[in-house]
Amino acid sequence: MTEQKNVRGHRKERKGFVLKDKVNKTIVVGVERTFRHRVYAKVVKRTKKYQVHDEKNEAKVGDFVRIAETRPVSKLKRWRLVEILKG
Repeated sequence: MTEQKNVRGHRKERKGFVLKDKVNKTIVVGVERTFRHRVYAKVVKRTKKYQVHDEKNEAKVGDFVRIAETRPVSKLKRWRLVEILKG
C-alpha cells in the first residue's frame, strides 16, 4: 500500500513588482513579459496585473515579490504572496 503524502499539485509561480498596497491584506502585482512581435520582429513588453493575498500586510510598493497560484480567496484574488525577494 502506498502512503499518500500531503502534497499540493504543481502551482504556477510568477515574479513581479508591487504596484499598489492600499487595500487590507491585498496587493496588486505587475508581472512583465517580453516577446518578439510575429510580423515586425520588435521586442514588445506587456504587463499584467494580479490581485494577490498578503496575509500579514508585509509587502510595500516597489518590492520585488514571488507569487503563487492558489484557490480563490475572493472575487478577484487567485494568487498569494510567497516571499519578498527585494525590498
